[in-house]
Amino acid sequence: MSAADRFLGAIGAAFCVLGTAPLYALHQILAGPAPVVLDRESILGAASLIVWSLLVVPALEYAVVMLRADNRGEGGGFALHVLVARAAEGRARLAAVVGTLGLFAAALAYGMGGLAPAVTLLAAAEGLAVAVPRYADWVMPTAFGAVAMLFLIQRHARTAMAAASAWVMAAWFLALAVLGARGVMQQPGILAALSPHHAVLFLLHGGWPAVLALGPAVLVVAGSETLYAEMGRFGRGQIRLALYLMVLPALLLAYLGQAGLLLADPSAIANPFFRLAPAPAAPALFGLALAAALTTGHAVLTGLFNRTRQAIQLNYLPRMTMVHTSEREIEAVHLPLVNSAVILAAVVLISAVGRASDLASAFAVGAAAVLLIDTLLLTLVMTLLWGWRGRRSSGLVVVFTASAATFFLANLPHIVFGGWFPLAVGAGAAVIMAVWKDGRTRFVAQLGDAAMPVEDFIASLSDRVARVAGTAVFLTSTREGVPLALLHNLKHNKCIHERVVIGTVVMSDTPFVPPEDRIQSIPLGPGFFRLILRYGFMEGINVPRALAQARTDQLGFFYEPMSISYFVSRETLIPSVPFGLKSWRLYLFAWLARSATGATEFFRLPSNRVVELGSQVEI
Repeated sequence: MSAADRFLGAIGAAFCVLGTAPLYALHQILAGPAPVVLDRESILGAASLIVWSLLVVPALEYAVVMLRADNRGEGGGFALHVLVARAAEGRARLAAVVGTLGLFAAALAYGMGGLAPAVTLLAAAEGLAVAVPRYADWVMPTAFGAVAMLFLIQRHARTAMAAASAWVMAAWFLALAVLGARGVMQQPGILAALSPHHAVLFLLHGGWPAVLALGPAVLVVAGSETLYAEMGRFGRGQIRLALYLMVLPALLLAYLGQAGLLLADPSAIANPFFRLAPAPAAPALFGLALAAALTTGHAVLTGLFNRTRQAIQLNYLPRMTMVHTSEREIEAVHLPLVNSAVILAAVVLISAVGRASDLASAFAVGAAAVLLIDTLLLTLVMTLLWGWRGRRSSGLVVVFTASAATFFLANLPHIVFGGWFPLAVGAGAAVIMAVWKDGRTRFVAQLGDAAMPVEDFIASLSDRVARVAGTAVFLTSTREGVPLALLHNLKHNKCIHERVVIGTVVMSDTPFVPPEDRIQSIPLGPGFFRLILRYGFMEGINVPRALAQARTDQLGFFYEPMSISYFVSRETLIPSVPFGLKSWRLYLFAWLARSATGATEFFRLPSNRVVELGSQVEI
């Protein structure tokens, strides 16, 4: 991918939520749950608050500092969590706090997953009432139609949408810059908002409504974490270049232009973004806004797909059906369950709430929580891992932590305005992830303890056991002992293959594993091998491909696809014996295990060469 492609790609993927916030953010700050008096001081103060929020959070905290915290070139929530976990090694209490924060941050993505497309698509659809007033009654049908289109895009046209998203967002940021510049030129006095003292005066003299306005102000910087998540895909240099050359100037102009419009006409607060455009251009702006909102929804869903895949591979979630839409791009994966759940959540939220401003209140609470957790984890990386102790670094820690904590505290009163939704969904997802991680760890340990040693198994084989031609690969989650599938196969078929391979897929806490470290083969006896296949949490798992790409001397046997049979076991868990989990956690874990996708699909095994053996396991 060339530098120009990475630049455009970053614009289309890393800045969607940040870039579509002008649709609703300024309106929410000034006329949200706690409306402020629309005088000159309030408008200048709100604009100044927006300007400095953009400069401190995405432009400084994420683009300058957070992008330094890479895990072998990769960013994102799991990468940051791994870095902080390394820094907390040897500190039990700190490690527990870090683990809880990281888990809740990952889980919050699911609470925000339905809100982000819903608020963006509804805010874009509300522009129809301004662009073409005679169709004002079509706002809700337009929003639902956009959600349906997003669902179809993710299922059937994901590749085409990925290619178009860069150009859609580039056109969107250009439109923001042009419209914002027009508003600023009409009211040049709004440039006074570049001075931070207007924000300070607004908060000091605006009373309780001004303080509450800090809550919706976080919407301006919501989505900044995507810059970090997309670092490995596009590179920190191209992300910074896109931010500083196009995204940040366009956003500053867009918000200042809207504020300038309000200085001239406070009644435009009903929809300051679409009122900023001249009447002849309003329909075209509406179409572009809808396209940008669809692009945002596509980016949010794609991010959730990748985050979910990482969670599955790191054993935080049970296996799900994955559709790999590209052989060349590992990011191109589609999860039908996640897609349907997010789309359903968006439909329910739009139906139940009906206004983008009300959805934005809930979105702001989740965004503030994400920002606070990211900032706390980044602070630990700066102080513990990087060893930043000087006055300059202390100043950054104070600025970042104070701003994130202020946004979060200001959003606490907004929990009653729907802010409970992302927190509740995030808490539910965190419980599921914690139960699955703990339960799976205990279950694998129990299987390992109960497994028959391979040496004893090989020694017990008699000459009367037939050895049939071919290679049998028995996949197991444990790295010790004999898999249940091998024992069941011998019990029922009274034979074993001439080559028996016990394979285990091991996930690394790094995003990628070098090809030369992918496979480790350990001879166990005549015709017996233990095969360890290592993958990074950003990689797609394909066992047959890994075997085909390995050399014969690496495997210890000759790979012949048509002579290999894969044996997998599907365990039915029966809660009955002490397992170390409380009753409700035990039953939840068993239900999750029953709901998991089979190993055949997850490891991309050829279905016509797979033998699945079932067994019941008491836990």
